[in-house]
Amino acid sequence: MSEDPSNDAEDEAEASGSGGLRKIIHVDMDAFFASVEQRDDPELRGKPVAVGGSGGRGVVAAASYEARKFGVRSAMPSVTAKRLCPDLIFVRHRFDAYKEASRQIRRIFEHHTPHVEPLSLDEAYLDVTEDRLGIGSATRIAELIRQEIRAKTKLTASAGVSYNKFLAKLASDQNKPNGLCVIRPGQGADFVAGLPIRRFHGVGPKAEEKMKRLGIETGADLAAKDIEFLRANFGSFADYLYRAARGIDLRPVRAHRVRKSVGGERTFSEDISSGAALRDTLENIIEIVWGRIENASKDDKPTRGRTITLKVKFTDFQIMSRAKSVPHWIEDKQEFARLSRELLEEALPLPMPIRLMGLTLSNLEGAQDRGKEQREDAQLSLL
Repeated sequence: MSEDPSNDAEDEAEASGSGGLRKIIHVDMDAFFASVEQRDDPELRGKPVAVGGSGGRGVVAAASYEARKFGVRSAMPSVTAKRLCPDLIFVRHRFDAYKEASRQIRRIFEHHTPHVEPLSLDEAYLDVTEDRLGIGSATRIAELIRQEIRAKTKLTASAGVSYNKFLAKLASDQNKPNGLCVIRPGQGADFVAGLPIRRFHGVGPKAEEKMKRLGIETGADLAAKDIEFLRANFGSFADYLYRAARGIDLRPVRAHRVRKSVGGERTFSEDISSGAALRDTLENIIEIVWGRIENASKDDKPTRGRTITLKVKFTDFQIMSRAKSVPHWIEDKQEFARLSRELLEEALPLPMPIRLMGLTLSNLEGAQDRGKEQREDAQLSLL
């Protein structure tokens, strides 16, 4: 739920002028929220821990590796997690502690490069094509960063090193936890060829099932399909799949990316259709997304927006969205939940079962002003 895999003309234009291969690192903290809790409470170390509410509508925000062995995952309803792991220990989130650890980690990144694109509190892309300390080796920089994180925060991080963002992110997940993986120039297509299709960002359980029905189980199977076949079966998702199967990604690391929205979505292992199931699912997503909104807040300034969008994807892969805007800032969970529920009630009954549901808070405070500044800068550059 962290990143849009789509590409655009602006990214390609910027990448085409980069003058050669980049050196990209993707750093991903290991079970970040749960690891902070285990670090700060010795009684939790070595035990299955879930951050989140344990009540009937609670949802797992993060799970320790001890809990993951039982199948417990983030975004899972707490009742399901408890059924999978009866000894699971639930702890309430402490966002202040996570933010403080994240600030320490960010300072380590910025010691090596100004080109840092955070995706969340616990992961970021770094462009070290030209690093501040003149080390030159992206692999060595990644090793030093992991060592510094461990020394200063007592937490572990995994890192992926490659020549583009897509491959670096795949690499960071390859040897988790506390691992490092390097995909060198010329190795990207071969690396991707051997991956199960589920490892591709954006490919959920239902998309995986559809691909398997079409004879696509690995990156190599995907690369064997031409763009016309992919567009006929996957629509706008096809261009991303075509590039990804070849290890191609032209997106630059954007250090000063303006956040335009905060949201999250869930793809279900089974389609849901009843009003009761849809309402319960929405409550889980409200918990997930509000946690992300709190995570996105900087220092003591909360993230505030004016527009909430509900998105559902039907079993035939068609997408429906409904949005509601208000004239004031939405800055508390109760109002966010109330408006989200209103959106769902207005959409019911749905014409068919759904396989995905998501919520987004947009029209964020500050995004409009930053956008205006960027347009004015562009106009000035033409004078």
